[in-house]
Amino acid sequence: MELFTKTLFLCLALALLMEHLREHHDAAVDDASLPDRCDGIGFDAITPDEQGTTFFFRGSHLWEGFHGPAQLSNGSFQELDDIGHVDAAFRMHNIEHRDDHDHIYFFLGDKVFSYYAHHLEEGYPKEIQQDFPGVPSHLDAAVECPKGECMTDSVLFFKGQDVHVYDIVTKTVKTKTWSHLPVCTSALRWLEHYYCFHGNNFTKFHPVSGEVSGVYPKDARSYFMKCPNYGHGGHYKAKVTSSQAPSTCVWTPGQVVEGGDQRGGCCLFLRDNIYLIKDDQVYIYKAAAHYTLIEGYPKTLKEELGIEGHVDAAFVCPDNHTVHIIIGGTIRAVDLSATPRAVTREMPLPFSDIDAALCSAEGVNVFKGATYYHYESPMTLAMSRIAPEPLNVTRAMMGCEE
Repeated sequence: MELFTKTLFLCLALALLMEHLREHHDAAVDDASLPDRCDGIGFDAITPDEQGTTFFFRGSHLWEGFHGPAQLSNGSFQELDDIGHVDAAFRMHNIEHRDDHDHIYFFLGDKVFSYYAHHLEEGYPKEIQQDFPGVPSHLDAAVECPKGECMTDSVLFFKGQDVHVYDIVTKTVKTKTWSHLPVCTSALRWLEHYYCFHGNNFTKFHPVSGEVSGVYPKDARSYFMKCPNYGHGGHYKAKVTSSQAPSTCVWTPGQVVEGGDQRGGCCLFLRDNIYLIKDDQVYIYKAAAHYTLIEGYPKTLKEELGIEGHVDAAFVCPDNHTVHIIIGGTIRAVDLSATPRAVTREMPLPFSDIDAALCSAEGVNVFKGATYYHYESPMTLAMSRIAPEPLNVTRAMMGCEE
């Protein structure tokens, strides 16, 4: 799913979720002696663990997830106390070999350390050449690249402006030079996108061609961490006008959303999972595992929900297992507790070209342009034949101010 760089504003459908997450994380650094990533520092390495939690490393410290203060690295990875710092790190993607899959590899000098469940594996550290023949020492960054995103299950190793593409099956290396990219001090794969970190900035790139599309670099503090006065993570308030309507939502790492194409797709939070619908594809991410894509996804709308067509909006009401999907001038109900999934009810609506919809304890709001329609329940919406008086979308509803 393509990320966009238009005006930032909050996604209404996930506002309650993000408030819940913020309540469980403290962005303040309690000990003045600890490094603060909001000071604009760079990272030595970034990698998720086998549970999907992303770790940011700097010297002898790390940050767990996108919020919270620095910690000593040896608190999460005990033997790192002897290493001091790491040059690069990545999580292995090798589903054909479960003994390697989801293991974390740390690199320092000419040594490699393999961890699983945060414990150093027997026999490590080893020389890099023992596990990764042809890969140079003193690396700058590393990131996994599964088959389908790269030609084969691979690892991208960065050293200077050279990228060493390591095929984990054949154990062969192809070297490319991407002189258009900054020298990456760390790299991260997030929601099938690839990011080169350099200083406190990052640049998104294509893992096969190295192509950079869009305006980069960007400040990591606005996207990958919660910092005061930066992006959605701190106390930043987007400047919007009353003519703007809620956008469909597109996840960005660690934060809420970037404003996107209103016809691009929709998203909803259900049973600790994030459902993203883009064109005719459904992506499901584990919220508890820091939004890791569930294996086997994406699937088509037909496979997942038993429907076809362009989805304009989708919503689920609290404590309910029915997803309501608006397509053109109709609303369809799909029972998510049933197998196989199928439409249980289809009703016409008194309007079409909907931009978004949100259900809460107060009822259902259906957004169209700069206005919205309020209904007491999904049934009231489905049974309505005349649209109620439209209401204006307010800045307060969007969590924004001038």
